[in-house]
Amino acid sequence: MNKIALTIVSMSALALASCQSPSPEDESGALASTNDALILAAREQFKPIPDGPGNVAGIKATPELVELGSMLYSDPRLSASHSIACAACHSMGLGGADARPTSLGHRWQHGGRNAPTVLNAVYNTAQFWDGRAKDLTEQAGGPISNPIEMAMPSEQVIPMLKSIPGYAGLFARAFPSGKDPIRMANVQAAIAAYEATLVTPNAPFDHFLKGDAQALKQAERRGLKSFIDNGCAACHSGMNLGGGMYAKFGVASPPPAELLPPGDLGRFAITKNEADRYSYKVPTLRNIALTAPYFHTGKVWDLNEAVAIMANTQLGKTLPQQEVSDIVTFLKSLTGEQPKIVVPALPPVTGTSTRPVD
Repeated sequence: MNKIALTIVSMSALALASCQSPSPEDESGALASTNDALILAAREQFKPIPDGPGNVAGIKATPELVELGSMLYSDPRLSASHSIACAACHSMGLGGADARPTSLGHRWQHGGRNAPTVLNAVYNTAQFWDGRAKDLTEQAGGPISNPIEMAMPSEQVIPMLKSIPGYAGLFARAFPSGKDPIRMANVQAAIAAYEATLVTPNAPFDHFLKGDAQALKQAERRGLKSFIDNGCAACHSGMNLGGGMYAKFGVASPPPAELLPPGDLGRFAITKNEADRYSYKVPTLRNIALTAPYFHTGKVWDLNEAVAIMANTQLGKTLPQQEVSDIVTFLKSLTGEQPKIVVPALPPVTGTSTRPVD
């Protein structure tokens, strides 16, 4: 990591020169020409979030499919107890997460890791902290059948949905070419299509990347420069400022014990590759100010503390408090426009519909 950090530090030759009449972003949202050295340096590491939904491979997101996905995402009847929906752990009012160290699941069980935000998850290279799901479609099926989370056995999902008459027409409209559209693959595709709409463009940092030098204030600019110069962008880069790679937690020095419990081996549990022991998907920093607590354990509630820990454990640095504060100020500029959500009215049960379990 230190070598990577040195590579990033070498970018400081571009650092914070005087602006020479920078051009604002053009009306199309494309990158406008600029002489601002910090914008140019940032463009080498990051990309703005596009307007509009993301794309999931293999899914053609029609309005009917997204509408169905919105309902399934919000429907607690996909859980065994009929009390836990996808939206319970990934709330739009809480930055796409749930503001808990670990989520509450079936019969008040706690999950093993902090729930990552669903916002902009479509731009991650894989899903879950350990990357065990390749995309949103694959991810959508995991929590439903997980006995600690929603605890609905996979073979019971479809009978439950078919027992609610209103879903028949919704699935038929979303999958018009299918003879038997209510099936698990379609449930996952619909939820994934909806989740791909949960993006947050037009953060101040996006406007800055597009060429508006005034979009970031001086403290935010200082924080961005520190973020680049210290090597944070070696892992937190790209469109999502994260989500594109895996990294070992504790490269330079071990983190506090409560942040790295020995029983959670990270990606090693998936790959059995010794190099992946205690490695995790680098989380997105988009909307990070909205998604406390932090880290896969959810043990840190203060963003200043999280930045200081990362500098120490990953970069081997103890940053001055002012520099930590500037980086946090920059991170707050990553909060984008939040999705405008209408809570759907779900189709009602009948006397013959599947009952919840205690």
